[in-house]
Amino acid sequence: MADIIGPTSHFFYSQRLKLHYVDWGNHHLPLAILVHGGRDHSRNWDFVALDLRRHFHIVAPDLRGHGDSDWAIGGAYSITDHVLDLGQLMNALEPQGPVTLIGHSLGAGVVLQRAGVFPAAVKAIVAIEGLGPPGAMIRETPAHERMEHWVTDMLALAQRKPREYQTIEQAMERMREANPHLSAEMARHLTIYSVRRNENGTFSWKYDNYTRATSPFLFNLKDAMEIWSRIQCPALLVRGDSSWAGDWERDGRLDAFRAAELVTIKNAGHWVHHDQLAEFLAVIHRFLGLS
Repeated sequence: MADIIGPTSHFFYSQRLKLHYVDWGNHHLPLAILVHGGRDHSRNWDFVALDLRRHFHIVAPDLRGHGDSDWAIGGAYSITDHVLDLGQLMNALEPQGPVTLIGHSLGAGVVLQRAGVFPAAVKAIVAIEGLGPPGAMIRETPAHERMEHWVTDMLALAQRKPREYQTIEQAMERMREANPHLSAEMARHLTIYSVRRNENGTFSWKYDNYTRATSPFLFNLKDAMEIWSRIQCPALLVRGDSSWAGDWERDGRLDAFRAAELVTIKNAGHWVHHDQLAEFLAVIHRFLGLS
């Protein structure tokens, strides 16, 4: 990346929050927005953006509570909040036509819902690991227990202090623990943009700890599938073969889409675009018809 000038930083507002995004230029090209996952940041897309910027005007936001965006007072980090924020970003950018949306994990869930609720605004969609948790991870418990657990979690998070790392290298080790597939180069790049330097010289993750809170409301697969069924544009659903995300054909989630292609990339976990970048880009190029 040394011979490439990086993106410029910009801000927009949503629900009185000042939210950050990076812009890779080439405004004369069609707009593509890249949306990261939970406890991640906009610069996790850099290696993807460097390739796709030849074909698109690439913009990548920091979701609220992440990266260089404001933290939400009260911990309002539901997927509906992020869907609204994405729409406000699109309004700020004033695209001349429908846009291409690419998302990972939480970000993939966000772009899928945006495309389902406002189908005319989206030209094509790529969702990496974005269909929610597999059925085995959704434990049916009484509503009052889930609410009690959420209250307990929020009280605990109020007392939680950001973890401090003495060096970038220590933070990078934690990054590679979370994703063993990462190369040393990728882990260092992601870590540099994931942390802020504290006044005492240590480093802490940029994301708000309240983003860790688990909603007291169960993942509503019925509502999600109804929204997915309204997506009109071509959709590419990408998963890693060693991910925890589940088999979407077997559990019926794929049936909700009018026109979706499912691709499973080998030797990749949840962060497919990090684990197998070249293969992921090849799939994207074919799907979007890029030369």
